[in-house]
Amino acid sequence: MHVPELIVMLTHHDQTVEDACEVFAQCKDAKARYWGIKEEPLPLEKMKSLYETMRSCGKYTALEVVDYTENGCIEGAMKAVECKVDCLMGTIYFDSVRDICQREGIRYMPFVGRIEGRPSILSGTAEEMILEAKNYLNKGVYGIDLLGYRYTGDAVELNQRFVNAMHGMGVPVCIAGSVDSYQRLDELKAIQADYFTIGGAFFEHRFGDSFTEQVNAVYDYMHGKKEPK
Repeated sequence: MHVPELIVMLTHHDQTVEDACEVFAQCKDAKARYWGIKEEPLPLEKMKSLYETMRSCGKYTALEVVDYTENGCIEGAMKAVECKVDCLMGTIYFDSVRDICQREGIRYMPFVGRIEGRPSILSGTAEEMILEAKNYLNKGVYGIDLLGYRYTGDAVELNQRFVNAMHGMGVPVCIAGSVDSYQRLDELKAIQADYFTIGGAFFEHRFGDSFTEQVNAVYDYMHGKKEPK
């Protein structure tokens, strides 16, 4: 059975935390391989330095962009290029952003559905999102970033239907945002999501005390170990 991969986000309320570099330095030896931040509010040079440190520690890197305009999404994509990330997540899909990612060899996983606000909220129907995703896949994206637990409807049903549809086409899905309990980890296991992000829940200590302990607890739980007492 596929084990969903944890992407640790050094973010809270859809913003990179100001001390992201210090937080990573403290937990760089945690078990999770995948790490990322948002496009705001760190200065670009600080972002580049953080990503360089992540790569030097053998981490796979992602930048998730929360923007709803083409210019803003292009700006986020160019930050991904400058930072040499492996994967650009988020953005509303635009051909211009896809072109940047294809040219630079960056995997592109855009959002689907109707999204607004920051922290972002997702609305729309599962059918609409599946059709939208199929259109993007025909245009050459790598996978889809689904804000499943930010959904205004039945999040569990949406996640299951969407992941099943994408897996039928061999397409990876990341369930991003508000994964904040062991119950939700169980739900992600059940549908065999490819990736999921946790950021704010770690800063709110939803999975334990120190950041490293929480990352390792979630990683171990997804790999079959029991929930900590």
